[in-house]
Amino acid sequence: MALHTLISSGLTPAPGPWATGAAPRALVLMGGGARTAYQAGVLRALARLLAQHRPADTAFPFQVLLGTSAGALNASYLASEAVQGLGAFHALAGFWQRLQSAQVYRLDSPRWGWPNLLTAGLTLMRQVRRHRALLDTLPLVDTLHRTLRLAQIEAALQARVIDALAVTASSYTTGEHWTFYQTRPDEPVPPWRRPGRRASAQPIGIEHLIASSAIPFLFPAVPLWVDGQKAFFGDGSMRQLSPLSPAIQLGARQILVIGVGQPQRAGLAGGGPVDDPTAGTIAGHALASVFHDTLQADVEQAQRVSATLANLPPGLGHLLPYRPVEVLAIQPSVSLDELALKHVHALPAAARHTLVGLGALDTHRGATGSAAALASYLLFEPPFVNALIACGESDAMARRDELLAFFDTPPS
Repeated sequence: MALHTLISSGLTPAPGPWATGAAPRALVLMGGGARTAYQAGVLRALARLLAQHRPADTAFPFQVLLGTSAGALNASYLASEAVQGLGAFHALAGFWQRLQSAQVYRLDSPRWGWPNLLTAGLTLMRQVRRHRALLDTLPLVDTLHRTLRLAQIEAALQARVIDALAVTASSYTTGEHWTFYQTRPDEPVPPWRRPGRRASAQPIGIEHLIASSAIPFLFPAVPLWVDGQKAFFGDGSMRQLSPLSPAIQLGARQILVIGVGQPQRAGLAGGGPVDDPTAGTIAGHALASVFHDTLQADVEQAQRVSATLANLPPGLGHLLPYRPVEVLAIQPSVSLDELALKHVHALPAAARHTLVGLGALDTHRGATGSAAALASYLLFEPPFVNALIACGESDAMARRDELLAFFDTPPS
């Protein structure tokens, strides 16, 4: 988080109801494929905590929603259900619990023969020729069209239940990281531009969500129109230098951010002998690098700058146009690689056989966590999803006091 972001947003506050004194509270949801079911668990536990803590207030507690990759799907789903208040968080968890891999992607592999490198190679070659990627994402397009009520996002904006929805994607065409955001038409927020980062006001559609969640190599690139021309986009986790910046640009002064990072790779935890990396190790490491967001560094920077501003002498602090930002970050307390390792068998047969044929699920050798990590991004299956939701609920309850204090403190 650059000091410039805090300063510029303080000098030029975004228009809208918060300009009159009530700054919005933002929810930022990071990406990670199937692993983002963890966010649904955190938020469902949060809904229960808030309902118990202040039973008379069931209103939706966030005004700005920002999502990246699969986190963009979660943010958009919440925006479409925000008129339910706290019930939106329970609806999101229900959506994940009904989800299966067949509703997200399709992989056609031969049913004959034992999985091996030849059959896996033929399968992937055919997929790339047909879909420009290793997986066909038409099932996800269909799922979102059937599940996501886009008209309700506009209704939530018009009813002032929320102030903004934003999703991020990375341009293969220009190399820039884009934030697409939707606000009320009568209260527009000017677009912004930073080195390597841009923003554009557009009604959020299915195409934005598919683009934001297009994991490189696995999912095909998606065309979007920017600056009057077509550009191709992929997963918003790529080149994401400042994940908190768009929320601040949209006026937030309080930010709850939920990531799906992990404390340690499962393969490193055992301390046993280390073998040569398998294909699964390398592929898992590559995807982990894509989703290795700069969240923790961004949070720490925002907290340091905000603490400095808050500790200025009162007279000086009131004269300066700078504004501190309160940030609370929640990430898994356990390794999601280890969790995925327990549920690799739940992968659809076609995906499992192809990965086995490539040696990408060779969990009998060293660094098994990376092989499990590769599978974890594709494990949209109830056993793994329910384990992630339970993990999220447990982590939220463990930080009950912090969460309640965050919501008891009104945005400055």
